[in-house]
Amino acid sequence: MARYNGPVCKLCRREGEKLFLKGERCYSPKCAVERRAYPPGEHGFEQQFRRRRTSAYGQQLREKQKLRRIYGVLETQFRRYYREAMRLPGITGTNLLALLETRLDNVVYRMGLASSRAQARQLVSHGHVDVNGQRCDIPSALLREGDVVSIHPSSSDRTYFRQVREILAEHAPPAWLSLDPVDGSVRVDHLPSRDDIEVTVDEQLVVEYYSR
Repeated sequence: MARYNGPVCKLCRREGEKLFLKGERCYSPKCAVERRAYPPGEHGFEQQFRRRRTSAYGQQLREKQKLRRIYGVLETQFRRYYREAMRLPGITGTNLLALLETRLDNVVYRMGLASSRAQARQLVSHGHVDVNGQRCDIPSALLREGDVVSIHPSSSDRTYFRQVREILAEHAPPAWLSLDPVDGSVRVDHLPSRDDIEVTVDEQLVVEYYSR
């Protein structure tokens, strides 16, 4: 499974905002964006003092990169999502966000079992998650309306999941998910609309990038 293995805090600094790629650290004073609010690299500190107008292409590229990095998807797979979003009825940008939101690793993150999508991806790939009662170790698996995600029975007694279930009682998932904090499961009530997706990205710029 291909994935980015570099320092994720640099990705946040490059985009100039928190992408919440490192879980609890993003909410602490150790967050790199809080300590060094300028792009990474040798001349990153100097760039914050330069007034340079970003071109239309540059804005489109940055939005595309930001969306990719939020969900931890590499370019080839991201292009496949975009082509699938074009084939679906409705607005392409909204369809793209909905596809990314319904990835299994993202749902595990949204339901509160993990503090970041990277951690959620690891939980799924290690076989700790079931979909409709069957173990699923594919983080990119797309869920449909009515699917139920739960902790695999052999993993439910582990210390980590016992502690997480105590936190789930106070966790509020998105409106398109129904959480059962007792057994640590979540049901996909309906596919997410744009109002349900709390991602600060202008998806129309992403569509414009691929429509060039």
